Amino acid sequence: MDLDAIRELISSDLAATDQLILDRLASDVVLINQVGHYIVGSGGKRLRPVIVLLAANALGYSGKHHIDLAAIVEFIHTATLLHDDVVDGSEQRRSRDTANAVWGNAASVLVGDFLYSRSFEMMVEVDDMRVMNILSTATNKIAEGEVLQLLNCHDPEVDEARYREVILRKTATLFEAGTRLAGVITDADQTIDDALAAYGRHLGTAFQMIDDALDYGSSGVDIGKNIGDDLAEGKPTLPLIRAMQVGTPEVSALIRQVIEEGGVDRVDEVIKAIQSTDAIEYTANLAREEARLAKEALEALPASAYRDALAAVADFSVDRPL
Repeated sequence: MDLDAIRELISSDLAATDQLILDRLASDVVLINQVGHYIVGSGGKRLRPVIVLLAANALGYSGKHHIDLAAIVEFIHTATLLHDDVVDGSEQRRSRDTANAVWGNAASVLVGDFLYSRSFEMMVEVDDMRVMNILSTATNKIAEGEVLQLLNCHDPEVDEARYREVILRKTATLFEAGTRLAGVITDADQTIDDALAAYGRHLGTAFQMIDDALDYGSSGVDIGKNIGDDLAEGKPTLPLIRAMQVGTPEVSALIRQVIEEGGVDRVDEVIKAIQSTDAIEYTANLAREEARLAKEALEALPASAYRDALAAVADFSVDRPL
């Protein structure tokens, strides 16, 4: 089952989610409409809303709150993108100019704040304290992950454990919250609740690991990934950490220096150095193990096309060409 088939399975729910996103983006402040529509309409796979919708359908949910929650999760994710691009000084995302490159940092930060506050308005409308608890905790963890990543920048001593802690909070947390919410709105038992959370957590970790590998892979540029972005910001992601561990002294010294200094002047040298080690395959193998654990967690759910689609999403997350 490819991504198009997955989306077709929940096509009516996705259409309703897209319409709700557009409706709740509306503001009488013109700049909010402009920036919000630009970033929300900038492409992307809408993977987080997809797994919310699939998980709810896998549990036989027949209400409408899964649409609300899918839109809320997408708003939170979009807000983090707006803020991330300002913090990182990024000028492109998915082969398009970032919002901060078009409208400036101040507008991007403030519209990100609008999306956060709008998402909390929508949470209140769902009228379930468990939903509020899960999503408020998730947004707090995401912020902590961003700060941890900032502290790790330009630090070549960052190890795999510190790297995992960042991606757990920064990326996997929202995946985990999204799938756990399906259990909440269906009043699922604790076993199902925990299984859905584990699925989301492992899926998010796998997805981020592959994303980090793409930063140094030969095909990243073909899918809108800007090669060397992490390097420019001095982020010690797993491919760099692994290459320093197993590479020659010359490779380790090069990567250490580039992490400390940042910039992309030596990106070609670093890519060659990484590719002289097993760093890309090592990262990909760890991601595949996370995807395997995600699919294993799904065994607690009743068999259905929706459960199969969730498993296919896990496969998709690690099957992207490196």
